Amino acid sequence: MLVLAATNDLRVQKIPNLINFSVVAVSICFYTITHGLDGLLFSVSGMLLGVALLIAPYIMGGMGAGDAKLMGAVGSVLGPKGVFVSFLYTAIVGGVYAIIQLTVHRYHGKAIISNIYTGIKTLILTRQWMITPAEPHEKSPRLCYGLAIALGTFAYLALERMGYSLFNRFKLF
Repeated sequence: MLVLAATNDLRVQKIPNLINFSVVAVSICFYTITHGLDGLLFSVSGMLLGVALLIAPYIMGGMGAGDAKLMGAVGSVLGPKGVFVSFLYTAIVGGVYAIIQLTVHRYHGKAIISNIYTGIKTLILTRQWMITPAEPHEKSPRLCYGLAIALGTFAYLALERMGYSLFNRFKLF
C-alpha cells in the first residue's frame, strides 16, 4: 500500500482514495475479527490519530488531503502508538526531503530566507507581522509527502523488527 501510494504521489501528485479506504476497511475488519472490540478500537483509534496528526498541515495548505488520509490508513494498521512513532520518523524524513528540495531549488530557499528576514525586520520596526506574498512567477518545489510517509513508516517497522523501540527506552507508553 505504501509503495503504491508513494509511487502514485511521485507520478501524479495524488494518493487515490481507493488505496487509503481499502486499507482502512481491510484493517478494521481484520482487527475486529481477530481481536473483537479491542481490535476495532485499536484500528479506529489509530486511524483517527493518524488523520489528526496531519489535519492541521492540510488545513493550512501545506499538504494534500490524500497525505492525511494515508497517515490514517497507516494508523488503522499500526494502531495509535505505531502511527505516532511512524509520524515522528515521517517528520524526520520529510524534513530531510524538504532540505534536499531547497538545496536543489536554491532560488526558492533564498526567497524564503529573504521573506523571513524582511518579516522580522518589519516586525521589529513597526511591531506588526506582515506576510510577504510570493512572487507570482515563483512556484514552490512540490513535496510529495506520500514518499516521506512511506519511508518513515518503513523506518519505524524496520527498527521495531530489529528490536529498537523509540519509547521502550523512555517507558512513556
